[in-house]
Amino acid sequence: MIFTDTCWNIRYNMEFGSHFQDMMNERNIPPEWVDKCVHSPDRKEDHPDGTTHFIKQIPEFGNRWLRVVINVATAPHKGVTVFFDRRLRREHESKS
Repeated sequence: MIFTDTCWNIRYNMEFGSHFQDMMNERNIPPEWVDKCVHSPDRKEDHPDGTTHFIKQIPEFGNRWLRVVINVATAPHKGVTVFFDRRLRREHESKS
């Protein structure tokens, strides 16, 4: 398992549940990429469902777009899911 560090919960003042961790592991997303995405996103979207989507292009992974979804309506905030967004990749490629 690549994501087991409980100090992340303290550092971010948020919880990363089992689904979030499972998705990181299943999709081979290193914690460092999640860290980059949350702390220096290329784009940030606030959604009406109480989530914030942090989006970052990852050069180390073929410039694919990583999306980290955090529920900011809860205290502490909770990591919902993490994935590479194919839709954004297609949009970006069609503009090039």
